[in-house]
Amino acid sequence: MNFNKSLALRKRFNDLIPGGAHTYAKGDDQFPEFIAPYIVKGKGCRVWDVDGNEYIEYGNGLRSVVLGHAFDPITKAVAAQLKFGANFGRPSVIELECAEEFLSIIEGSDMVKFCKNGSDALDGGIKLARAFTGRDMVGACASHPFFSVHDWFIGTTPMAGGIPESTKKLTTTFYYNDLASAEKMFSEYPGQIACVILEAQKYDDPVDDFLHKLKALCHKNGALFILDEMITGFRWHIGGAQRKFNIVPDLATWGKAMGNGYAIAALSGKREVMELGGLQHDKERVFLLSTTHGAETHAMAAAMATFKFFKENQVVERLYEQGTKFEVGVMKASRDLGLEDKVAVIGPPCASVYTTRDQDNQPSQPFRTLFLQETMKRGLIMPSNIVTYSHSDADIAETVEKIHDTLVIYKKALAEGIEKYLVGRSIQPVWRKYNLY
Repeated sequence: MNFNKSLALRKRFNDLIPGGAHTYAKGDDQFPEFIAPYIVKGKGCRVWDVDGNEYIEYGNGLRSVVLGHAFDPITKAVAAQLKFGANFGRPSVIELECAEEFLSIIEGSDMVKFCKNGSDALDGGIKLARAFTGRDMVGACASHPFFSVHDWFIGTTPMAGGIPESTKKLTTTFYYNDLASAEKMFSEYPGQIACVILEAQKYDDPVDDFLHKLKALCHKNGALFILDEMITGFRWHIGGAQRKFNIVPDLATWGKAMGNGYAIAALSGKREVMELGGLQHDKERVFLLSTTHGAETHAMAAAMATFKFFKENQVVERLYEQGTKFEVGVMKASRDLGLEDKVAVIGPPCASVYTTRDQDNQPSQPFRTLFLQETMKRGLIMPSNIVTYSHSDADIAETVEKIHDTLVIYKKALAEGIEKYLVGRSIQPVWRKYNLY
């Protein structure tokens, strides 16, 4: 593969855009130094870069593309809506239609407010919880890597430049499947925690009724229970992971797959909490999610078309089927080469990730870089293993074959030294304090 045009664009990107990308997970430091292609188009599960290279993709808009790139039913719905305008000075009827359709799918939510990204939805939920409880602190699950771009969460990370110390003190943490850590959190901050926020699942299943016990613990201590369904919504189940695990949160946040890549997110929940951001109460007003572009009509059309396709087709079932085929194939390749303890597929098949471990079985950024380098050279973009409805059996088989060839190089690097095979510097974790390679 030739990457000359992409390499020539890198300086221009970084000169004009801080970090060279509008999302840190897509930045240059997350990809091999000399193989970081810039994309020009996508169709189904494939994308093409500025050099004309073709890839099967497993990043898919950070899990937001669930059906496939430029998926015809969604594209047609968006194009049809655009003819009538995108944004007006009063609500459009499609906003009500989309809200009705959304709430018919999401059990236990009485009201919904749309916005453009997950961070805004989560921040809206935090604000409502603080107003509802009269408390300031947030309990965030430290087992989950990302919730919001805003200060209440970023202040908990190593990349906390610009966050006031006073703000950092307002967020505390607990761990998934560790009820004792949550109990300790509440005991350390009695009467201070407004809400607890977590994903219903990341990699491991909830054990011993963890979610239900955590919700009960929250309510016992006067806090709200918030589920972040940004990733799990419309992948784990059309009704979200909360439907899969039979639990109803006080508030929930949604996005990514609900618009098949179009910019739409949502905050939903119980009426008594959500209405604090409305007009039908006599309590202190809450400034909740007032976004200029939050109700763009073409994004609503994309969401409604996505809902319709899910209802008429077995999308979630296919995600699990294709994800399982991917896992079985990759794990066989890994076992055949004696690497199953180094490169393994983990997490639910609908949204799995892979491990990259070194000679000592420790997670390794250099070996992750090598894996990315070799898979991209072979026509795969896979920062994770995100399958879509468009990934066919042939696509999965081709992927597994190319991963097998990559693992042959991986095994040689383990035996002979990674410096012999890795070209350029290693990638770095997003969460680091300084830009040191």
